[in-house]
Amino acid sequence: MGDGTMVRTVFSAALCSILAIPVAAQQIETADVVDAGRRVYMQRCATCHGLEAEGNGPMAPVLLVQPTALSRLEAGNGGVFPIARAVARIDGRDPLVSHGSAMPVYGGFFEGNDTALKTPSGQPLLTSRPIADLITYLISIQR
Repeated sequence: MGDGTMVRTVFSAALCSILAIPVAAQQIETADVVDAGRRVYMQRCATCHGLEAEGNGPMAPVLLVQPTALSRLEAGNGGVFPIARAVARIDGRDPLVSHGSAMPVYGGFFEGNDTALKTPSGQPLLTSRPIADLITYLISIQR
């Protein structure tokens, strides 16, 4: 999603909430963000975590630490998606040995273009746009 599209998405979402425009308009914007997150997931995560985020990607058999089933993060956290923990794992604040460094090893891809996510407690959490999109997608696929 280009910067212009992102600005329109944020502006549209804010305008919809201010003017109480029907939920359908908000769902279209959310669908765009979920789709952007799905693209990030397929390009950067599916190789290890699998197409369905079950932890069974084609690289999983060669990894010493098996990938997490990302589609079940909410179930493993008392029914609440662990936004802060997931962001910290992706951006490297809570590194995983299996990723060798900040996760993933894509360097600057997940940096910059900051945006805020709201945690279950209501606290805003600053992260990059690609991570926010990815988190939105992961929330949408929880089983």
